[in-house]
Amino acid sequence: MTTEATVYLVEDDEAVRDSLQMVLESVGHKVASYSRADSFLEEYSPEMAGCMVLDIRMPGMNGMELQRQLNTRNSILPIIFVTGHGDVPMAVDAMQRGAVDFVQKPYREEELLGKIQQAIAADAENRADLEEKHKIRGKLTELTPRESQVMELMIEGKANKVIAYDLDISQRTVEIHRARVMEKMGVRSLAHLVRMVMAAQDTSN
Repeated sequence: MTTEATVYLVEDDEAVRDSLQMVLESVGHKVASYSRADSFLEEYSPEMAGCMVLDIRMPGMNGMELQRQLNTRNSILPIIFVTGHGDVPMAVDAMQRGAVDFVQKPYREEELLGKIQQAIAADAENRADLEEKHKIRGKLTELTPRESQVMELMIEGKANKVIAYDLDISQRTVEIHRARVMEKMGVRSLAHLVRMVMAAQDTSN
């Protein structure tokens, strides 16, 4: 289970941080704010959902370094960088490392709020996809080795008699295994089974 969608605000300037937190909360966002990048990192958990609004230039660990640390932990939390005019090349580099967007100071609140809303929506969709993959992979582990063999051949489109020949078992045994595969995977059609297995094998998440 993931936590409630939250905007994780990492900004060393207290006035900017407090002002932005107030704006975010005024439109209904849950906010957790941090004055230092390492403070956020100490509390980081993969269960954190929502998005980050992260200043690039901060004392101690800067925003780019925090992003690198999160990448080593395989974080999927979307990052929106806040940058000064001279930091745009850094922001572009940050996006190449996986950040979803950046805004330049001084920024319009409406622009930032729009980017935050998009990031939270994308995070929710991404986490739903991940949860579905985990469920499918869990079902796959419940298959016996023989059921897995039969399933792989089913997905290749082979008929029962061909599967029986390939595995040197009776066609009736194939039918039994096939029925068990469909039951354990919770599907009624071969097409649905194929889509599920392809989703589970997708390594993009």
